[in-house]
Amino acid sequence: MTATTFDPPRAAQRPLHPLRALLLAGSVPLFLGVVLNDVAYASSDQVQWKNFASWLNAAAVVLSGLALLWSAIALISASGRSRRAMVSGALLLAAWVIGFVNSLVHAKDAGATLPEGLVLAVLAFVLITAASWLDLDAGRWGARP
Repeated sequence: MTATTFDPPRAAQRPLHPLRALLLAGSVPLFLGVVLNDVAYASSDQVQWKNFASWLNAAAVVLSGLALLWSAIALISASGRSRRAMVSGALLLAAWVIGFVNSLVHAKDAGATLPEGLVLAVLAFVLITAASWLDLDAGRWGARP
């Protein structure tokens, strides 16, 4: 019996830069914190939960914006023009835009943030999670014996 291996192309085997990985992976728990704080605010009406969500969203938008800038530079260079990198960049851009709109929603009066803030937080979290998964898992596909 013989075992076959499927190795990814050489471009996919290059590791992700640690700072880029930190920016991507750091955005995910921040957006998750926004979702959890919005859920806490929706269930308790304590305004401090909205304030926590607003600050977490600001940090998430900054980190994901830096990761988006890094992705744009990688897409412009010759090394990052794969289909997977473009899909990840598009997801990252969508998450950043939704996160920015969510920060504008959280700037409203406390009672005016629901339910838009929660819906936008969930959308941003799902998009940033998918973008991070695609970027961080880029070199780990294929069958090994």
